[in-house]
Amino acid sequence: MDPLRFARLAAEEQLRQASGFFQVMSTRRTVRSFSPEPVPFGLIETAIKAATTAPSGANQQPWRFVVVSNPEVKRQIREAAEAEEKEFYQRRAPREWLEALQPLGTDWHKPFLEIAPYLIVIFRLDYGLSRGAEGKEIKTKHYYVMESVGIAAGILLTALHMAGLATLTHTPSPMGFLSKILNRPKNEKPYLLIPVGYPSADAAVPRITKKPLSEVLEVVS
Repeated sequence: MDPLRFARLAAEEQLRQASGFFQVMSTRRTVRSFSPEPVPFGLIETAIKAATTAPSGANQQPWRFVVVSNPEVKRQIREAAEAEEKEFYQRRAPREWLEALQPLGTDWHKPFLEIAPYLIVIFRLDYGLSRGAEGKEIKTKHYYVMESVGIAAGILLTALHMAGLATLTHTPSPMGFLSKILNRPKNEKPYLLIPVGYPSADAAVPRITKKPLSEVLEVVS
């Protein structure tokens, strides 16, 4: 075991930093209109490094981040995603779900998958996979995979926002096409597709509100 390196802040500084962080994050919005303007890859790489600091079950770090900038691959992803989304909107989605989505103005068209300079695809590793003696396949059980990858995804979105970039959390259902297009091994399953870039000059977002703290916070003392 190593000694913990922890810098305790004065109470006033704690509140200042917490309040500042809230103010920054309160400006984060889901963006569907991206600029094709290039983004320095260092920003993407650093944000993913931040995501990998997330806690995980038994420290197994059951995640893989695949960054796509190749235009042809992005085109393939868009076409496959739109095929699934069209089926969802026109046939699979129950009426209540479509009504809930209506204020957001979404449909099956996903041009941002080609326009955004980067797509980050997060895969969850349902189990570890390695090769032992004589090439024998060895599986390692992973614990709390969904929870671990969810925390890492949240840190990634936060890091990208702090870097001055816009994001969208996209989950076409089903997402198996991502495994095929990106040639991922069988122990990796798509978790989240995140277009990343700068918003377009004419980007607009739905007029929404967040629930007040009184509705989401319960204190037991």
